[in-house]
Amino acid sequence: MTLQETPIVQLQQVTKTYGDLYAVDDVSLDIYPGEFFSLLGASGCGKTTLLRMLAGFETPTSGKIFLGGEDVTDLPPYERPLNMMFQSYALFPHLNVADNIAFGLRQERMPKAERDQRVQEMLQLVQIEKLGKRKPHQLSGGQRQRVALARALAKHPKLLLLDEPLGALDKKLREQTQFELVNLQERLGITFIVVTHDQEEAMTMSSRIALMREGRVVQVDAPRRLYEYPNSRYCADFIGSINLFDAEVVKQEDNLVTLKSPDCDQLLQVYHSQPLLEGMTATVAVRPEKVQITENCQPQRSNQLRGVIKEIAYLGDVSVYHVDLPSGKRIQFTQSNVQALAQQPLDWEEEVCLHWQADACNLLLE
Repeated sequence: MTLQETPIVQLQQVTKTYGDLYAVDDVSLDIYPGEFFSLLGASGCGKTTLLRMLAGFETPTSGKIFLGGEDVTDLPPYERPLNMMFQSYALFPHLNVADNIAFGLRQERMPKAERDQRVQEMLQLVQIEKLGKRKPHQLSGGQRQRVALARALAKHPKLLLLDEPLGALDKKLREQTQFELVNLQERLGITFIVVTHDQEEAMTMSSRIALMREGRVVQVDAPRRLYEYPNSRYCADFIGSINLFDAEVVKQEDNLVTLKSPDCDQLLQVYHSQPLLEGMTATVAVRPEKVQITENCQPQRSNQLRGVIKEIAYLGDVSVYHVDLPSGKRIQFTQSNVQALAQQPLDWEEEVCLHWQADACNLLLE
């Protein structure tokens, strides 16, 4: 999939207001065929409202929505070439699994033989062939999720909208289902647009992510770029853990910027391509896994901190260390647990020297 294709979804300056409240504020997006696209953000940021406008359940206050090049802004849901899987799954309790999957096909008056064949294909696709005669109350959360997905896919939509599709599943099943959804989407070639508040879920499944805040899209990027190159403090802080240092520009030589921060005894250095003026305020952002522990602090070395370990969180594969600096600021760094826990060399109240490379951090101006 290349982004040179014609978008399957185009949102042009879409706004949705409820009285004085802007639920969605001037959003423009292009989503391309075959993408697994996530709308990510905290509760109340407008992502579900945006999805409902795509589906036709809400009408924009202003702006246009195009699907496959056709203006569908004012079309009802049943006239749009898409399907939607709801957060609650919305299965009919009085129908068995097979009849739930067949419901939309029956509404379209598909011949019974063809309909039965399609239902069997869907049961096999989501691996619940033996559950066709069960009622929804006889299924686990994961099984109900598969039925809802099969029903949404049965009509062979070009576009599938999913509203928090894994929210009702436990952590282990949710992680397993994430990969199943990605494999299924790649196999079918259908464009998926998913609403989620779970950053890990979005990072795992998506080809691209739109991060939303207060009704606006603040960054659209591939998961790796969103994590490694956030465009603002908000994006940096929302995706994963990060250490943020308020700082002031001291000088810039070529692309190497030197800054001073009230939280650090030593100067900070980071690569940044845009020209900056001395005295400008900025934020130095460094991920915990980029921070390294060193034997001894060296005089005048940039990106170097001395602190005391105050908290240790053992997470199995890694340990997270919370370190208090002399300024009172608390930062984090992580270490992989390649040794047994009893052999870990770091302990509470231990003084450590920390360091990171200039190309391992980012400079944020917003």
